[in-house]
Amino acid sequence: MPPRLLFTIVFIEGYCSLGAEIIALRRLIPHVGSSIVVTAPTIGLFLLALALGYHSGSRVAANYRAVVARNFLISAVLMGAGLAGSSVNAIFAGTQAGLAYLIFIGAILCPLAWLLGQTVPILTNLMLAQRSGEAAGRALYWSTLGSFLGSVTLSLVVMQVFGVWAAVLLGALMLVAGAALVQRPRPVTAMLLASIAVVSVAANLGDRQRADTAYADYEVEAVVRDGMQSPRTFRVNNQVASLIDSSEPPQYARYVQHLRRILLDDLGFTEREILVLGAGGFTLSHREPHNRYTFVDIDPAIRAIAERDFLREPARGEFVAADARRFVAETARRYDAVVVDVYSARTSIPGHLVTREFWRDTRHALKPGGVMLANLILDGKLAGSYARNLLATIESAYDRCAVEVLSKAALRSNVIVTCFAGGSGEAVRIYVDERNLADVDSAFSP
Repeated sequence: MPPRLLFTIVFIEGYCSLGAEIIALRRLIPHVGSSIVVTAPTIGLFLLALALGYHSGSRVAANYRAVVARNFLISAVLMGAGLAGSSVNAIFAGTQAGLAYLIFIGAILCPLAWLLGQTVPILTNLMLAQRSGEAAGRALYWSTLGSFLGSVTLSLVVMQVFGVWAAVLLGALMLVAGAALVQRPRPVTAMLLASIAVVSVAANLGDRQRADTAYADYEVEAVVRDGMQSPRTFRVNNQVASLIDSSEPPQYARYVQHLRRILLDDLGFTEREILVLGAGGFTLSHREPHNRYTFVDIDPAIRAIAERDFLREPARGEFVAADARRFVAETARRYDAVVVDVYSARTSIPGHLVTREFWRDTRHALKPGGVMLANLILDGKLAGSYARNLLATIESAYDRCAVEVLSKAALRSNVIVTCFAGGSGEAVRIYVDERNLADVDSAFSP
């Protein structure tokens, strides 16, 4: 095989293999989140399948071109159809998340990695080199270079500009082209390759109607809610992030109306600076002219999507595309209120946004006496370890906070936590019969 052709094929293998891993991690976010307990096993299993592919490829002793062409053909099917948004959603629909995750990894991602992993050890048999180390080194160079460019261009260019569907389609078409380059296809094989290309295009062009970016899947859906007129939801990563109806004035999700009531009625905010971490559907500031809002969200595209498909009018307030933790840690501005409403999927808050350090950073962004409001989704009884530990973590940064469970009988409920900067920090004491200072404390308390 001519060296340029061989290195082109190896480059395609590297580009598509790591590209498939990047796409798989992105596809998993709406269903199981992006925490370390998801990403680490996914990367580990991908690498294990890749290693087994290397070993399998080293044992191939004949028909080198035919084996690689077959592997690329099957990989194109797995990538073009298996990593399409509709396919991944079908796997997770009605299936327990853990089982669906194993099906996705075991039936799509790992077989794809195993097949592509065979490419380098097989094709090095076709290289003319004085030393085996030279052959392996040059092949690995082009494979790794492809992996580097695949991870960078797909995540920072293709997904950002066109969407995840375009990254899937590009990878599938590259594999089809790679299969044709390895071995000149016969008429039947050519028809099969063309069919795979058509299936890949059909499976992914349908996803263009979905607003999916490098960070999240977005969808606006009409729903039925008692007492609301033609309500619609703004779904982010399969989670209802915002709700609005067509009445005048509009009604919103219960927790948003609760937050607005605290800020506007209970605290009487007017002409104040309010920082909102996690834009959602921008309903907190919707038709609210009394205060100045700054929304921070990781996805630069969320405002345009929310305005076009959900609000159907311009969103009020300033928008900053940034990571919430980095923003509060670095901003020099101080706010009268910080509203924390950050979810990556269903009930999952990104791990770096639940630590004591993050909550201290939110306090750092507040003016003296400012208020921090956090919307959490916890068990209605606050009995689980996650609920108890998260609330304790927040209070370790803010001292005592008010906790309001909006649906106490529900298995999971919105929980609004209200904390004020500038707590006393005094050590607490327990009232007991032998030394009860309750009356003294009450007399000197505001």
